[in-house]
Amino acid sequence: MNHYFFPKLISVEALQPYCLRTSWNTGEVLDVNVEMQLRRHAALTPVLEPSVFARVHLSEWGNSIEWIDEEFGADNVYAWAKEQRGEISHELFNEWMRRNALTTIAAADALGIDSTLIDDYRIARQNIPRMIWLACLGWEAIGPMRDHLPRVLPTFGYSN
Repeated sequence: MNHYFFPKLISVEALQPYCLRTSWNTGEVLDVNVEMQLRRHAALTPVLEPSVFARVHLSEWGNSIEWIDEEFGADNVYAWAKEQRGEISHELFNEWMRRNALTTIAAADALGIDSTLIDDYRIARQNIPRMIWLACLGWEAIGPMRDHLPRVLPTFGYSN
């Protein structure tokens, strides 16, 4: 098993310009729109041509998808697909940890869960439950009060 990323890309096909259907060894079939990523980088401009886009294929080792000499890593494609479905990706979780300067142990302590789950979330070995993501955001929102959890969150000007 790859230490850095668990789901393995099995196949990819172009559905329409900028939309891909990806199949993973987890049994998931995820559609992902990559138009924003293609437009973001000048080197990817040739891929915007529909006939070029339609030639998408797996790289030799299956760790990326590619067109001509341009490619996207499988872990990025997986994260984009999950986020476009309204799910929490391993990349969002890792960004939360970076933003808050959390180690695996510190993140586990903050969320009240085992550190092995943190590792599983970070490499997409397990899906991140919505309640865990909400706990991440709540932990971040209470800021300096983290050592003494508040009974209520600030209202930010809202009233009942």
